Amino acid sequence: MTGIIVVGVDGSETALRAARTAKDLAATLGATLHVVSAFDSDRTEVFGSGSDQWIVSDAGEAEKVARSVAESLRTPEIKVTYSAARGKPAEALIKEAERSDARMIVVGNRRMRGIGRVLGSVANSVAHNAPCDVYIAKTDVAD
Repeated sequence: MTGIIVVGVDGSETALRAARTAKDLAATLGATLHVVSAFDSDRTEVFGSGSDQWIVSDAGEAEKVARSVAESLRTPEIKVTYSAARGKPAEALIKEAERSDARMIVVGNRRMRGIGRVLGSVANSVAHNAPCDVYIAKTDVAD
């Protein structure tokens, strides 16, 4: 299988576990790994000192998270890309999968038990609405 595997990250350890699983799948299947971090607001702040200015936004922070994870997963064997995507996590992953014509979305199983199972989870939403295959990685326990 060639193509693109999308994985979502938010800076948490469980998301990093899902990303590592996605990396292994991409390497095995000869696919490109696309790391995505979601942001759900347009909050932007401008900081300045003298003539220097810095713009900090939710989109920028999400991109930093995605870039950091992508860089930690990059190997000579697989191509790794990253982006920030607007929306709630499940919506953002689905939109990125549609936009990139992904073959698979990898998500973790966090919040798929107990009350989270009743209220919903990213994995549950993605599994029911994805335009492609979905792989649910076991991320609720350490390797």
